[in-house]
Amino acid sequence: MAWLLAQMSDLHVTAGEQLVAGIVDTTPYVEAAVEHLNRLDPLPDLVLATGDLAEGGQEAQYAHLLELLAPLRSPVVLLPGNHDDRSALRRAFPDQPWTHETERLQGVVDDHPVRLVLLDSVIPDHPGGRLGSDQLAWLEEVLRTGPERPTVIAVHHPPFRTGITHMDDMGLEDREALAAVVGRYRHVHAVLSGHLHRPIMTRWAGTVAITVPSVAHQVALDFRPDAPVTFAMEPPAVGLHLWQPVAGLVSHLSPIGQWPTTVLH
Repeated sequence: MAWLLAQMSDLHVTAGEQLVAGIVDTTPYVEAAVEHLNRLDPLPDLVLATGDLAEGGQEAQYAHLLELLAPLRSPVVLLPGNHDDRSALRRAFPDQPWTHETERLQGVVDDHPVRLVLLDSVIPDHPGGRLGSDQLAWLEEVLRTGPERPTVIAVHHPPFRTGITHMDDMGLEDREALAAVVGRYRHVHAVLSGHLHRPIMTRWAGTVAITVPSVAHQVALDFRPDAPVTFAMEPPAVGLHLWQPVAGLVSHLSPIGQWPTTVLH
């Protein structure tokens, strides 16, 4: 049976009319992303939001996020990013599949053809990410159980360097330790991340690591070592990860919006 996972990332929702960095009103972009996902046929079986859900982790921002996501016709799973506040996010979305045994918002979605493992890479008040030894041990135990289950891991900070220096400087600190765990398990079909505000894919730890664009503003593609942090208003998009029993996981990028089409046959 085919299964479709949609991935949206880096929503940076504010409370009302505030602009991100004084430039971007993210509200209409998030609304457009929700409308885009609702128009898909078939609908996604699950929507995954890979972090930086709010711009500043404030209660009012999560209340606005709740309103913006309410029209989604598919169930949604949320992951924190470095702009998020764990406690405020947990209070605003009490029904998410995060474990209550840890402060970190980690968890497992296990009622679909593909098992989705959620990792929390947040370091409070720091743009970079870290999983920590306790969470890595938890991940090892999760992956050790049910090795026949196709599995996808989601974490906000991507576990690889991209060549965009200022973003790599705020990357995942313990990516080698994560690679050591993931590399032992062949049933991990992909690691999905956000944070980069760009579509990037690489072979990593025996699997594939993927980032998707923001549903709002992008980070400019600039490989100069001293490149400044620059927003680029390139087309936003969502990731669509299609699982088929024979083909496995195939990932697509779907630009947000309605585009002219022509039926040829």
